[in-house]
Amino acid sequence: MRTDLLAELSNSHGTSGREAAIAAIVRRELGPDVDRIEADPLGGLCGIREAVPGTADPVRLMLAAHMDEIGLMVTAIEESGFIRIIPLGGWDDRTLVSQRVVIHGRQAVPGVVGVPPVHQLSTDARGRAPKMADLLIDTGLPGERVRELVRPGDVVTRARAFAPLGDLLSGKALDDRVGVFVMLEAVRAAKRSPVHVLATATVQEEVGLRGARVAATRLCPDIGVAIDTCPSTDGPGHTTSGGTKLGGGAAIRIMDASAIGSHRLVAFLEQLAIDHDIPHQFHVSDKGGTDTQSLQLSGMGSIAGCVSIPTRYGHSSIEVCHPADVQAAIDLVVSLIEAAHSFAVGNVEPTPSSSTVATFGWTGPQPG
Repeated sequence: MRTDLLAELSNSHGTSGREAAIAAIVRRELGPDVDRIEADPLGGLCGIREAVPGTADPVRLMLAAHMDEIGLMVTAIEESGFIRIIPLGGWDDRTLVSQRVVIHGRQAVPGVVGVPPVHQLSTDARGRAPKMADLLIDTGLPGERVRELVRPGDVVTRARAFAPLGDLLSGKALDDRVGVFVMLEAVRAAKRSPVHVLATATVQEEVGLRGARVAATRLCPDIGVAIDTCPSTDGPGHTTSGGTKLGGGAAIRIMDASAIGSHRLVAFLEQLAIDHDIPHQFHVSDKGGTDTQSLQLSGMGSIAGCVSIPTRYGHSSIEVCHPADVQAAIDLVVSLIEAAHSFAVGNVEPTPSSSTVATFGWTGPQPG
C-alpha cells in the first residue's frame, strides 16, 4: 500500500469550495489509469475509463470520494489582530481548542486557537465546553499586519501531520482523503472490464453533499458507490456492543441519516467480499451521511451504496484508521469494478418468496 500517497493527501489542505490542491494530486495520480479526465463547474474531477471494446450498453459505474475536509472561514479581524471564525462543515468545537491551524490568506499564515488558561476561568466556565463563538485564532502578529495578510472569507485548515500510531494510521482529513486514496488505488489495480468506470473526486461534501449532486447529474450512472469513512465503535465513548471495528475489514454501509443503500447492491458487495476472501463488516446508523444520497437521488436516480473505512475520532485533527481496512476497501472496490457488468441494473424487485412471507409476516396477496 502506498502510504506515502495517503500521507500526501492527508497533509494537503482543501476545505469545501477550495479543493484545488487535492484535485491536482488526483489528476496526477488518476491520469495514467483512465482514458480522460473531465472537470465540472464546482471543481470536481472525473476520471473516465471506457469499457472493454465491443461491450454493448456497458454498465455505468460511478465511484465517488470527496476531496474536501472540514475547515473554518474568517468572518472578522479584531483591532488586536485576533481572528474570528465560523465553521465549514460539522465541527465538534471542543476539538479546536489549543490546535495549530493555517489561515489561507494572501499567503499561508500559521496560527493557534487560543483559550484562557484554566486557572483564569470562572467555575461556570470550567464546567462547560467552549463554543465556536468563544474561540479566536492568534497569529502572533500585530493587527495591522494580520489585516494585510488575511481578510474575511479566507479559509482555515488544521495543521497536523500524518503519522503512524502503533499498528494504525493517524492524521487530519482522513475523512475523506482515505476514501480518495482507496478510489485511486482501486482504479490503478483493477483490470479494464465490461464496465464504464466514472472515478469521481467530489467537492463540498462536508457542507451538504453538493458536488456529488452535480457530478451524478452530469454523468448519469447506473450504479453509484460512495467511498467514505464511518465511525468505528471500538474507541473511547462507545458503550454499546456491535458496530464497526478497526481491523474488521471494509464496511459495507447499509443505512445512515442521508440514505438507505440499495439492498441488492449491499448483497452484491457482500457476495464479492465472500468470493474474494475480503474481510468485511456492516455499518448501520441513523446518523451521519455520505455522497450516497446525491448519487441515489440526482437526475433519474441510480442504484447506490457505500463502501466505508472505519475510523476513530472523526472530524478531529487525529483521525485514526487501520491499514488492513484500507486495503480491504481497495480490494472490494477492485472486485466491484471488475464484476459490476454482472449486476442487473434494471428495476428488478423479486416477488416475495415463501421464506420472506414467513420471516416478515407478509399479509398481502400470497405469492403464486
